[in-house]
Order: sequence, then structure tokens, then C-alpha cells
Amino acid sequence: MPLTTISVLALGGTIAAVPDASGRNATMDLDADQIVRSIPAVAGVAEVRPESFRRLGSAELGLADVTALAERIDELAATGIDGVVVTQGTDTLEETAFLLDRLVAADLPVVVTGAMRNAGLPGADGPANLLAAVRVAASPLAHGVGTLVVMNDEIHAARFVRKGHATSPATFESPGIGRLGWVAEERVRIPLVPRSRSPRVTRPDAASSPDVALVKLSLDDSPRLLELISAKDYAGAVIEVYGAGHTSRRALDALGALAARMPTVFASRTGVGEVHTSTCDFGGSELRLLERGLIPAVALDGLKSRLLLTLLLAAGTDRAGITAAFENAAE
Repeated sequence: MPLTTISVLALGGTIAAVPDASGRNATMDLDADQIVRSIPAVAGVAEVRPESFRRLGSAELGLADVTALAERIDELAATGIDGVVVTQGTDTLEETAFLLDRLVAADLPVVVTGAMRNAGLPGADGPANLLAAVRVAASPLAHGVGTLVVMNDEIHAARFVRKGHATSPATFESPGIGRLGWVAEERVRIPLVPRSRSPRVTRPDAASSPDVALVKLSLDDSPRLLELISAKDYAGAVIEVYGAGHTSRRALDALGALAARMPTVFASRTGVGEVHTSTCDFGGSELRLLERGLIPAVALDGLKSRLLLTLLLAAGTDRAGITAAFENAAE
């Protein structure tokens, strides 16, 4: 039986890094071919076609890079490729995965992976992560479930996954939801499947994509930053508020002025759980935010809310459409 064909698109990151002679100061010297060839077991899983798409730290990636990546994945899908694995740095891996989930039009497995420990460190996890990612991308179980993140032998949905630890190989988690599956003894298990895929969004013109601000509220902060954002040329804003949708009364007027100028979404700064819309009624409750025109992020965290709002504004979506899109993101 012929092997499936999997493209590995490398963007850089720790999985592509090797240290200098001192064992420190790792740099991204490995290209896609070198990364794949360092794992001989991959050849028994799939016919792997490596491609060095970028060589950047993940903090350097931008919307233009991920948009181009989504376009490349659709091009590869049109050639009959069976699946795609993307390797990149873990700092923004959850954001890349979320964007690909919304931007890739083709219906084929897309798996994002990386490494927390470079190739020169004891316990380097890049080879195991890439091997597991190729197994998942080659599995029939990975079809129709959207973009996946595979790290530490765990399989997560892009719309829920987040990096939860600065250095641990077990950093990626899906709080409140949990992993969809796992890889064990060369077998892929995905017992939990999302009821529906995230709706696709029109790919933006990255050269003129809108700027969306992201602000986290904190104890005793002033409204000055909110006022500055309102005065600048932003197209939208996401505000990470307290708990299930609360703010201080001192920030309400600034939040209202911001929402009057641009679509403004409120998400929980906890990063987990759904913001309320009708539970509390006090000076800084969610009712006051709604009265002032803010849009609930529902269950998306601030990072993903900013990305979704950026895509929606780039597509010319109106307020009703934006509100519906955030509601649908929780389905």
C-alpha cells in the first residue's frame, strides 16, 4: 500500500535551532530538509516533502507570512498532497494555528508543531514532535477536524490550544476543553471530534490589513491607554477585562468612547471561560459594557479575539457579522 504524501513547511523556531560550540546561543541553522532527514523513522510513516518556507523566530512572523502560508497550503492541496505539517517557533504557534484554521480553504489535515528544546539540549523534543505530527497528518482521523496542534504526543484543536508554560515540553494545553487525542506506540487516537469546523474567513490583503489593539486591564490602572488608542488610527480593539466581563467604573467612559469609534471586543483576561452578558448588574459589570457598545468575545481569549477581529475587519464585516462570528466561534 503506498504511503501518504505529507508536505513539511518549515518556518524556523527552536525546532530548527542548533547551539554553538559552547552549547549555548542556538541559532536557526537547520532547513526543512535537514530537520526531516534527522528523523529517519519519518520515512516509514509517509512520503515527506520538506520545504523551507521561512526562517524566522515566531515573534517575527506577521499576518502577511501566515496568509502566504495558507495560500501555499492550498496550492499544495491542489497538487494532491494528503496533508501538511508546519514547523515553527512555539511563542506564537497558537496564533499561527488559529489563523490557518480560518484561512486554509482546502479540506486536508493541517498540523502545526515545534519544539521547546533545541537539538543540542538533552531531551530535545523536536524530533518526537515532528514524527508525531507527520503521523497525525497522515491519519484518516485528522480529516475534517480543522487545524491541529501536535506537541508532546498530544493533539489539540487550533481554536482552543494555548501555550501555558514558558519552558516545559508539556506547555501546550486546551483549558476547559482538553486535548482531542494523542499519539501512542505509532497509533493516532482522536476520540473527541469538534461538532463543526470553524468558518473560513476571506484571506486578507496583508499589505493593508487593519491594526487591532489588544489591552489587558489591571488593578488600579487608569483609562489613559484606552484614550490613547481611541485617538490613534486603529481599526478595532480587544480589551481583556476582569473575570467574566467586568471592569472598573473609572474605565467605563473610555471604553464607551472606544466602542463608539471602532469595533471593540471584550474578552476575559483569565484566557479561559465564557464572558457573561446577563449575570451581574453593578457599576462595572458586563451589562455596562454591553450598554456602551462593546462586543463579547464569548469563549475566545484575547489573542485569538484580536486575530479574528482583524480578519473580520479586513473582510469588511459589519457589527452584526462580527458579533455573530464570535458567537459561532464558541460552537
